[in-house]
Amino acid sequence: MRKNLILIAAVVALVVSAFVFNSSGEYEGSDGAAEDLITELRPDYEPWFEPLYEPKSGEIESLLFTLQGSIGVGVIAYAIGFYKGKNKHVTN
Repeated sequence: MRKNLILIAAVVALVVSAFVFNSSGEYEGSDGAAEDLITELRPDYEPWFEPLYEPKSGEIESLLFTLQGSIGVGVIAYAIGFYKGKNKHVTN
């Protein structure tokens, strides 16, 4: 029980620290920051390729990004559960 409380407190501290250290109040993804830096350093840079699909709004882009992350977490959680169950079945 004590270990769970410590882990929960650590997660809360990480989330709160993200808000405290970002004093500007604006959240920008790392892709946008990288693009800004590249155009600042090399204004003549041409991208190698264009995106296959460009969402019509930022909300759809966020939704697709979250969906991709959720599917990845589901696959990882399934694999961990599968192998944990497999090992439990073998030892009994």
